[in-house]
Amino acid sequence: MASKLVDHTVPLIRAVVIHPDRRSETDRAAQERLEEAVGLARALDLDVRAEEVVPVRKVTPATLFGSGKVEELAALVRAAEAEAVVVDDQLTPVQQRNLEKAWDAKVIDRTGLILEIFGRRARTKEGRLQVELARLDYERSRLVRTWTHLERQRGGTGSTGGPGETQIELDRRLIADRIVKLKGELEEVRRTRGLHRKQRQKVPYPTIALVGYTNAGKSTLFNRLTGSEVLAKDLLFATLDTTQRTIRLPQGRPAIVADTVGFISDLPHELVESFRATLEEVGEADLILHVRDIASPDTDAQAKDVEAVLKQIPAAEDKQRRVLEVWNKIDLLDEGARELLLAQAERKTADGEAVAVSAWTGQGIERLRETIARLIDDEPEIEVVLEPHQGEALAWLYENGRVTGREVDEAGRTTVTVRLHPAALGRWERGSRYK
Repeated sequence: MASKLVDHTVPLIRAVVIHPDRRSETDRAAQERLEEAVGLARALDLDVRAEEVVPVRKVTPATLFGSGKVEELAALVRAAEAEAVVVDDQLTPVQQRNLEKAWDAKVIDRTGLILEIFGRRARTKEGRLQVELARLDYERSRLVRTWTHLERQRGGTGSTGGPGETQIELDRRLIADRIVKLKGELEEVRRTRGLHRKQRQKVPYPTIALVGYTNAGKSTLFNRLTGSEVLAKDLLFATLDTTQRTIRLPQGRPAIVADTVGFISDLPHELVESFRATLEEVGEADLILHVRDIASPDTDAQAKDVEAVLKQIPAAEDKQRRVLEVWNKIDLLDEGARELLLAQAERKTADGEAVAVSAWTGQGIERLRETIARLIDDEPEIEVVLEPHQGEALAWLYENGRVTGREVDEAGRTTVTVRLHPAALGRWERGSRYK
């Protein structure tokens, strides 16, 4: 396929983006994968001067591409005056170094690109810890970006390395020590998260986790549901740090909603591992909202990628994973396609499988809220009779459950029908309802 030159005037790092098309390994259209890689490169503020799909019939261990194609791409890199080349594939350290020599430019593979983006976007201490751990785990096997002084020898004493220890050996040891330290700090994060979950269970609101392919509109939906102002941009990986808010569902039922990091095809295993503390929020959720960009021609393949990552996240003990698809961005469809999709969604909404919405315009949001309430509304229902002076108990029931019925008799007694989470029901039955 011929390359497409792109004219840019922004003084950024000039780059070429290449998607190696291994047709036997993916059913996704190569051009769509290329466009996604270009989006990732631009998310890193690279000035994409050229982009090309390169068929790979047989992998060359030293360079991935055959020698003729390497030379052809070198000409493209020179023509674009590129300082960096993004290869939308996982490269071995040897392949990365050999391509850098052949093209006289910095080479970034898919994993390295995503890690760089995450490194820029992480804002919280936890997010930065997770990204650094993933980056070190990635660099440990290659030592090519941060650790460029590989061939020198130096002597030393004590912790700085013994006589004759090569710099690469010292750097690997320093990385290993830092990884151990980071894992310890993240273990503390997991412990803290566990304590927070136990605290939330004392006020047992159901939890809802938003997941989806990056740029599917999760943060826009989160803002629409909660009235928050979380960063929501038309940008890959705009959200990295988990945000939680309490919302009120129809009939006053409270719930906690968590916005999570976006998923992507071939998500580096280093990131899945290091973000496990964050992804545990998904495993603990009572309901998962799988937000899909239903207007994207790639929506089905993206959904499969999200489902593949979800399978790597263990569900909490004794908790069945319940997923509701949210077909977002229906406002971007033409009228005919939108009407057809809404008719299809109507059947799936009745079965609790999918709801069609536009988080941008608000269309379908109330239907989504009603469906969420119905899906998490499986707690035991009880009937309580309260005396006129028990206003505090009535307020507690509204705060901690979902009141489905209320009647007042001539004597002023209130009969309340309410659904309570098992933990809240236990507290009520023990008489500790005001604690």
